[in-house]
Amino acid sequence: MDAGEGRGIRAVVGGLCERFADAGIEDPAADAELIVGHVLGVSRGRVQALAVMGRELDGAQLAAVTELADERARRVPLQHLTGRAPFRSIELSVGPGVFVPRPETEMVAQFAIDELLAVPDPSPLALDLCTGSGAIALSIAHEVETARVLAVEKSREAHAWAARNVAEWGDGRVELRLGDVGDLDAGRDSEGVPLAGRVSVLVSNPPYVPEGMVPRDPEVRDHDPELALYSGADGLDLIRVISRIGLEAVRPGGLLVLEHAEHQGRAIRELLSADGWRAAATHPDLTGRDRATTARR
Repeated sequence: MDAGEGRGIRAVVGGLCERFADAGIEDPAADAELIVGHVLGVSRGRVQALAVMGRELDGAQLAAVTELADERARRVPLQHLTGRAPFRSIELSVGPGVFVPRPETEMVAQFAIDELLAVPDPSPLALDLCTGSGAIALSIAHEVETARVLAVEKSREAHAWAARNVAEWGDGRVELRLGDVGDLDAGRDSEGVPLAGRVSVLVSNPPYVPEGMVPRDPEVRDHDPELALYSGADGLDLIRVISRIGLEAVRPGGLLVLEHAEHQGRAIRELLSADGWRAAATHPDLTGRDRATTARR
C-alpha cells in the first residue's frame, strides 16, 4: 500500500480487506477498520462515516496503517498491535505474554455477574483463577459495584498486564496475586482472613487445550502463551485442581463457573460430580457450542 494506491479511507480499507482475506483472517473488514481507527484515534463507526465522507489519510497516517497492516497480515493478533482488547463494557491493556480475552469468555463472566447480583451478601466475594489480563475479575468489579474479587495468575508476564488493568479498572475492589493455583488451596484474603467457605463465585478460564492438540489459528498457536493454553493429556489437569480448591473455598450453595472447549463438557460434569459438586450443567455460547460448565457447592 502506498500513496499511489490512493489515500482515501474507503480505498485504504478496501485494500486492507482484500489483503487480510487472502491471509485467512476471519473478519477482514473489522480488522481493517479497527487498524485505521487506531491510527486516527477514532472508533470503527467513525472510520465508516469518514469513508462515506471521502476523507483521506495523510502520509504519516498511511505509513502507520501500512506498518500495522503488514504485521496483521502475518497474523500478529490485532490486540497486540493496538495494545487494547475490548471485553464486555471495559477495554483492557494486552500484549505479548498474556492471553488475549475472547468474546466467548464474556458469557462466562455473565454467569458470575448474574450470581453475584443475586447474592444477599452486601459485599460478595468472587475468586478468579488463571485471571490472565484480569478480564473476568475486572468485569465483575465493574458491573457488580458491591463485589470484591481475588484474582490469581501464575505467569509473571500476564500478571504484569493484569496489574496495569487492575490499576485502571479495579476500583480498589480487586486484589491481584501472583502465584500457582495449585498452591492456593483455600488461602487467605488481603486481611489474612481464611477464604474457606466465603467465596460466592469461583470463576475461571483456565488452560484446557490437550498437550497434543496444537491450535490451528496462528494468533493462538504462535502468540498466546503456552501456559495459558495447555493442561495435560486431556486438557483437564488444572480443572481437576480448581475443582478441589473450589470445594474448600466456595460457600455452600455457591457457584463454580468454568470455560472449556466444546467437546469437554461431559468429562467436566462427570469429574465435578465425582468430586461432590451439585447440579453440574454445560451451557452453549451464542454459536451453539458448549463452552461453559457451572456447578453448585
